[in-house]
Order: sequence, then structure tokens, then C-alpha cells
Amino acid sequence: MVQEYQSPVRVYKYPFELIMAAYVRRFPKCPLIPVLVDCQVLSESQNEDGSVLVTERRCTIDIEIPRLLKRIAGLDYLYFAQKNTLNRRERTLDIEVHNETFSSRVIVREHCRYTVHPDNDNWTCYEQKATMDIKSFFGFESTAEKIVGKQYASNIKKGKEIIEYYLREMEEEGITFIPRWTPPSLSPRAGARLQLPTICSPVALIKTLNTCSNFLILIKLFKLDADYIRRYLGDLTPLQESCFIRLRQWLQESHKGKIPKDQHVLRFLRARDFSLDKAREFLCQSLTWRKQHQLDFLLDTWERPQLLHDYYTGGWHHHDKDGRPLYVLRLGQMDTKGLVRALGEEVLLKQVLSLNEEGLRRCEENTRVFGRPISCWTCLVDLEGLNMRHLWRPGIKALLRIIEVVEANYPETLGRLLIIRAPRVFPVLWTLVSPLIDDNTRKNGLVDYISKEVIPDFLGGDCMCDIPEGGMVPKSLYRTAEELEGEEYRLLTDSIYKSASIFKGAPYEMLIEISEASSVITWDFDVSKGDVIFNIYHSKRAPQPPKRDTLGAHDRSWLLGKDYSMVEKALICREGESVQGSHVTRWPGFYILQWRFHSSAACTASSLPRVDDVLASLQVSTHKCKIMYYTEVLASHDFRGSMTSLASSHSGFSQLSGTTTSSGQSQASSTISR
Repeated sequence: MVQEYQSPVRVYKYPFELIMAAYVRRFPKCPLIPVLVDCQVLSESQNEDGSVLVTERRCTIDIEIPRLLKRIAGLDYLYFAQKNTLNRRERTLDIEVHNETFSSRVIVREHCRYTVHPDNDNWTCYEQKATMDIKSFFGFESTAEKIVGKQYASNIKKGKEIIEYYLREMEEEGITFIPRWTPPSLSPRAGARLQLPTICSPVALIKTLNTCSNFLILIKLFKLDADYIRRYLGDLTPLQESCFIRLRQWLQESHKGKIPKDQHVLRFLRARDFSLDKAREFLCQSLTWRKQHQLDFLLDTWERPQLLHDYYTGGWHHHDKDGRPLYVLRLGQMDTKGLVRALGEEVLLKQVLSLNEEGLRRCEENTRVFGRPISCWTCLVDLEGLNMRHLWRPGIKALLRIIEVVEANYPETLGRLLIIRAPRVFPVLWTLVSPLIDDNTRKNGLVDYISKEVIPDFLGGDCMCDIPEGGMVPKSLYRTAEELEGEEYRLLTDSIYKSASIFKGAPYEMLIEISEASSVITWDFDVSKGDVIFNIYHSKRAPQPPKRDTLGAHDRSWLLGKDYSMVEKALICREGESVQGSHVTRWPGFYILQWRFHSSAACTASSLPRVDDVLASLQVSTHKCKIMYYTEVLASHDFRGSMTSLASSHSGFSQLSGTTTSSGQSQASSTISR
């Protein structure tokens, strides 16, 4: 299996020329890299004006491995080839490394790059990528993989230290400035670069994005900056950083325009112990669920029933000692049976989901306030008053389902669970609930995790807390079992989006009748499995009952160009893509939106990412595709102003996404987000 590593962008606040001088000093030996025995220059050449210098080296490495493995391999050292291309004009250094030893058994490739910071001419950026593929190694493939991975991770951490070590050494020698290279015929002034405004903080960066010509470059650089990761995401190991960046890159390629924020991406990685494949599958399922049920707009659109205001005994209350938002739930005072009977399970589920959405917002705010990463919150549960009525079976069923939904879509958001004033009945309830709470989430604690000045008054503290005291919900407000049953599971089944399966030789079609010309047909669909071909046809008369053929619902006797016509160019949509578009109808009649199976075997290239595609691994059948779609017909004068039209809809998450995209109106248009 190919192992991949990708570093965050490392920023040195020194000019490129100084960094290059420090970099050269690490050869042929470096005291900070004891495994580097020697580096021999094999060749060195430059172009006519001296702007490009190419240096090839052979590096000798002494890797700490078991003596038995060395004896089997028959070597004391490993040899690597290094090719450095220094472009003084462009101020870049590209470093390409590959192994010479065991090259038929083990393939190691590394590419490093030094460049000038796109926003500050006096700063230097460093990026690093590497792959390793151990095809065979005398039966010790797993051992060799672990050894190389451990050595590589330890040396990555030293990279910045090495450059800074030689920068200090140069400073002690009085070298603090090295002039930029200029062509022989040009003066230094003519060869100078345009300096962009310096951005020193995330807030300043955000304020200048709309006017900055380097918008896309800055976004990419800022999001992957090593300092940014420490400031907003916390301390990660090199391999954890690599997993995060690779997942972020995969999302940018496959889910453009609807990427969740970095903190949320990291939660899914942590919940799966930084297994890239598992986290990617986990996250994709959650993103689909969010889009299906419009969770992005929940806080802005959902109005809490008055019953919740009166009888739901929970609310946000300051923060704990670690700066985490604190949520207080007086579960023992809440009439769970009355709330379920009066409101139904769906309303309670929406209440909990809205709390999680609010929690994400508060974590972001506290990250800015306290100046350190805060990605989860603390829940203080007061169980005083808990009794057997809380073990009402339908109530337990609702609680378990709510926990299941939250764990699947808001992982690693509950950082600490504090249980206080638990009565004797509590162990029974905990036995039922605890198996559904992830081990990384569950953590009992005491009230000393909370500062004395914010302990609620009902717990003996001095801080006033306006959380309702609850009470029994009047039975006159109860709804019948039939009414509640008709509304259960709506959040998981009802959606403006519909799902469809497309089988090989059996297209899926949607018939739309248009009575007025110049109406606008809009569509928005995700290809969740397989590749499909999307077509739009027009006919003056309704198609005959289905006779499965090349056109599914079209009768065999129908002829293209005579009985029906194609009004949009066929569009091939790849797995993982999100497609939005619109068509302005020219004639009344019947329009057919059709999705057909597209065989990827016929394609010479795939648009799927090459790094362990989770979507490809999810395929069960090569003869079946799946889509999730939404369509709407609008009058032409309503198209631009409609919130559900593609002219104004946002395909990104307003809560979880840092950027959103929208598709514009055209006579016939489709937008694909990869």
C-alpha cells in the first residue's frame, strides 16, 4: 500500500536568499541530522545568465534498524539521489529525492519546495510531499514500513530547527542580508518584485480577501500554514498534519464550494483515530445528511415551540476553566415523558441539533477570545430529581436515537461530561446510554472543572443562571399516539432532496410538464456512487408507459429528432460531484430529465482523486449508480429573486464552510463542483 505524507506550509519570516544560504550550510553533514552520514555532489550546472542552478547529490543515510534486518539486507547504509533546482529569478528551490538502495523493492519519492510568500516578499514558504511504496522486503514489509515512517516523522520535526539553527549561526557571523539575484543587464531596481500588503492576523486577512488579487493563493496558503494549524487546530504530529491536509485537499477537489471548516474536518479525523479512509467516508456521509435536511439553515429557520421555552431545562452558561463553552442540563428536573408526548421525537431531535450547531459557533468565538484552539464544549448534567419516570421506554428510545444522530454528525464535540447529584437510579440509566457514547467523548468529572464565579446558583454558587426549572408538562397538551407516529423519523426521511438508483441499461427519468414557455427548470444533484450521464429532452406529447430501453420511459418507436429532441448537451458527471444548473424552456410540453449509467471502464482517465478514494471503495456493484436530486420549476420573473433558485442559493455551509459558491443564471447552464 502506498503511504503518503503532505506537510502544512511552513513560513519563515526571512527573505528567500537568507533561507537558501542557511539551507546550503546543512551539506555535506549536519550535526542536527545524525543519520545523514555524507552528501556527495555528483554534478552542478547552470544556465547562461546564471539564474538557474541544478545540483545533483548522492546522500548516505544510516537508519537505525535491527541488526538482523541489516544482515539480511546486506547493507550498512542507504543511498538516496537528490536533485535541487534553484531558480534565482523566480526565487524558488525545488528538491526531488528518490532512493537508490532497494529501488526494485521499495519506492520512495519526496518533493520539497521553497517559494516566496505570495503576500510578503520578505518571507519564505516551505512545502513537503512524500510517498513510500514497499512492494517486498524479505518478508519484513510491515517492520520496514514502521521503521521508515518513524524515522521520517522524527526528521520532519527537525526541518525548521535546522534552518533556524543556521540562520542564528549566520547572524552571529554578521550575515543578516543577502541581495537578490539580478540579471547582468538589469539593475536591482528593475528586477525587484511587486510587494503586496502584509497581513499579520487572520482578521486582517479576512478583511482584505475581497480586494486581494491573490485571493485563491492566500486562501490555500493560509489554510495550510503550520502556524495557522497550531493557532486554530492545536498541536498535531507530522502524520496527523499530513492526514488533515490530504483530507482537506480531497474535499477541495471533490466537494468544491461546500467544504466544512477545518475544525470540523479535524473532528472527524480524531473520531476515527486519523484513519484517512474511515474519516473520509464518515465525513462524506455527514455532508450528504446535512445537505439533505438543510442543517445549514437550522439556526436561522427553526422556531422553538413555546413548550420548549417553558419546560426544557437546559441552556448555555459561560465557559469552563479550559475556555470551553459550558452547557448546563438539569435533566432531573425535566419531564422527558411529557415533552416526548406533547412535542414528539422530531422536535426534540431538532432541539438537540440546534444546540450542537450553536455549540460550533461558540467554540469558534472562544477560539478567538482565548487565543487557542477550542473545538469542543463541556456539558454539566444535574441529575437531582431523577427517578423511574425518566426510564420510560419511549423516552429512552428517543434519547438513544438522538445520541446516535449526534455521534454520527457531530463527533468529538463533547469534550467533557460532568455528572453531579446522581441518585441511585442513575446507574441503570447510565448502563443504557453509555454504550452509545464514544470512549473518546465520555469523561466523568467534578464541578472543580468550573471556575467558582460561574457555578450556577442552584448548585450553591453565586452566578445567576436563567435556565428554566422545568416542571410537569400538562397532560392536556399530550398528543395522541397516532399523531406522534405520523411525525416520527421525519428528519431522516423527509427531505427536499430525493434519492434514486440508476442501473446499467435502466435510466432514471423525471417528467416535467411545462405549460408556459420561458419557464425555468432548475436542478441540483449529487452523484454519490458511480458515474452518470445527464440529459434533458423535450417532447410535445407525454411519453408512453415505461418500456425499458435505451431511453427508459421512451417508447421503442420514438425517434430522436422526430418525436422528441435533446435540449441540453449531454453532461458526464463523475462520482462525488455536485451539479447545479438551470434551463430556460423555449416551448411548452413535456421535459424529461434523464440520468443514465456511465461505465467508467470506457474512460481513459478518472476525475477521482488518486489518494485512496473512499467513494470508489464504497462501490458495491459496478452496474449501479446513485444520485440525490432536487428540481424546481420557476416562472422566469421569479427565477432571480427566489431563495430556492440556483441564482441565489449557496452550495456551501454558512455555519461549517468558510467559503460558499453560487451558480448564475443563463439560457442553459450547468455548474459542476468537484
